[in-house]
Amino acid sequence: MSSPSRQDLKSQIRREGLARRAGTPDDVREAFAGRLALEGVQLARRAIVRTVGVFWPIGTEPDTRQLLAALDYHEFIAALPVAGPMGAPLTFRRWREGEPLVQGAMRIPEPAASLPEVTPDLLFVPCAAFDRRGYRAGYGGGYYDATLSALRARRPVPAIGVAFACQEVAAIPEEAHDQPLDLILTESELIDCSLAWSQP
Repeated sequence: MSSPSRQDLKSQIRREGLARRAGTPDDVREAFAGRLALEGVQLARRAIVRTVGVFWPIGTEPDTRQLLAALDYHEFIAALPVAGPMGAPLTFRRWREGEPLVQGAMRIPEPAASLPEVTPDLLFVPCAAFDRRGYRAGYGGGYYDATLSALRARRPVPAIGVAFACQEVAAIPEEAHDQPLDLILTESELIDCSLAWSQP
């Protein structure tokens, strides 16, 4: 019997990570939403950026709506992704609370086409699972890897994973196209992924 492929292993890790995330208690979710807003703004300031890409929360994902509001309040440009064909880079449009959202190609709320397109200087990225080296399992569409690859081909763009601590695994079986995260923010800690590479 052949060993499972990296893709098969990642699919299993994805399913298990999503199942654990679904079991996160409501009080933990609420507390994390507030922490994400506070620390997210601080991280954007530390990175000295102007435009910040944030995902709109779906299902059991951490709630990013307070972060979006906080970024706008502190005069950052907050942007939401717009999905195109599977595996193609995302585009981003500026969005403020109260502005229109439409159902996108992936049935995820997206900014209306009337809102201006922008290029993010920093990205907050959803995770199905993650490891401390900064590798993640997403949902299998390849959108964020393609997006980071395109952005980073021009200049450094930090990427911050957003996940619950229960989604951590020992190692994600990375593939050649995978774009590592710089930091991962959970409800209990901020993980500097560069530290994993500096260990002897």
